Amino acid sequence: MNFVIPAFAPAIPEMVLLAMASFILVADTFWSKRYQFATYYATQISLVVVAYFIMTSFSVDVVTTFNESFVRDSMGDILKLFILLISIGIFLFSKEYLLQQKFFSGEYFILGLFGVLGMMVMVSGNNFITLYLGLEIAALSMYAMIALRRDSRDALESGMKYFVLGALATGLLLYGFSMIYGATGSITFPEMAEIIASGKADAVVLSFGVVFVVIGLAFKLGAVPFHMWAPDVYQGAPTAVTLYLGTVPKLAAFAIVYRLLVEGMPGLVEDWQTLLIILSVLSMVVGSIVAVVQDNLKRLLAYSGIGHVGFVLLGFIAANPDGYSAAMFYMIVYAITGVAGFGMIIALSRTGNEFDKISDFVGLNARNPWLAIMMLLVMFSMAGIPPFIGFWAKILVIEEVIKAGFTWIAIIAVIMAVISAFYYLRVIKAMYFDKAEDTSPLQPISSELNIAVSFVSIALLVLGLMPSSLIELAYQSIN
Repeated sequence: MNFVIPAFAPAIPEMVLLAMASFILVADTFWSKRYQFATYYATQISLVVVAYFIMTSFSVDVVTTFNESFVRDSMGDILKLFILLISIGIFLFSKEYLLQQKFFSGEYFILGLFGVLGMMVMVSGNNFITLYLGLEIAALSMYAMIALRRDSRDALESGMKYFVLGALATGLLLYGFSMIYGATGSITFPEMAEIIASGKADAVVLSFGVVFVVIGLAFKLGAVPFHMWAPDVYQGAPTAVTLYLGTVPKLAAFAIVYRLLVEGMPGLVEDWQTLLIILSVLSMVVGSIVAVVQDNLKRLLAYSGIGHVGFVLLGFIAANPDGYSAAMFYMIVYAITGVAGFGMIIALSRTGNEFDKISDFVGLNARNPWLAIMMLLVMFSMAGIPPFIGFWAKILVIEEVIKAGFTWIAIIAVIMAVISAFYYLRVIKAMYFDKAEDTSPLQPISSELNIAVSFVSIALLVLGLMPSSLIELAYQSIN
């Protein structure tokens, strides 16, 4: 007996997530008063169920549906699985933080769930409309999450900044889309790539379109000089929201850069490669140098993230499958490391004290030696010190950019990596060598978080000692 696979089958994970998120949205209005954690547990179950659907229908081939507007491939499925896995960790950390800071609400988890849905749609976007739809679902969720704490002036200000600058970036991106559509007459990426390769499109209009698209993408990535929102938003938003902002959206951002530039405009590689070189060098330099003078750890990690974006772009500058694979590997590693870094701040936060200043970590070794070791593992991985997984991420992108003939960019990257190690070592110095005024024992806000943050931190070392599986996963998904 032959079964006909329905046309919507490739999008079943997204459809399941939409259905479950919509159900939780309605159910939260009546069950949250009786069962405080019902929405949290329903959110985690939803993520696990969607991950199960992706794994059981993992796509080895490229499959398109909805008139080629939605694509399912191995790269997309791997990115979605990491988005779901990291989101589970984020919500685990967030639950304890929201309780500690006394603004636990189901809205945070519902908005986060819709944000994940938007990111998954972005990953599978195969034309301008689907990509934009996913982008806006995710962006609108994050705007609301940042301003969720209405009694915090900093959070409201951060939400407004992100909303205004995000709207500006979206406008520039749409303007670029319209110019490219005007030049090619197509909104679907494979068809657009064929028309550009044939030379039938207006080269001048295409060049202008590429500039606006890259600027819009740079805003979303937080690349210099379009990075001004990142430090303020990271610092002003509640740490649980900063944890969300600084991790999973980066994976979706990698996907849209890949879909737009690599799959949609391979014939314009010389145009966008030049722009990415400028963005990469500026991001590495500004991210590494400005972070040196930061005293707020969330702000420091924001500038650190800007520097990491510069390293990710090295893979795109290489403009070959191995380069894109190295960039994907770097982004996955950065997202996992970000969970550990921001998770440590959450684990140590207290009511009225976010524990987000470097001075808060002074003497941590005397107050809690175990967490000091875990934070040391996180800082070493972010700095790219062997044998941690962050070292392999930096090595791979630098190796690929050298192979592509951009040795001078690789030299800048190495210098910036050395400079960036300074501010990571500042945190380690504060923990181990500076004397704290308060020497009372310091415990994480729950044993659950102690286990979680330890697991993620140790994973950075274990993955660094055995990196081949994760590297192979990234390389095979694109090659």
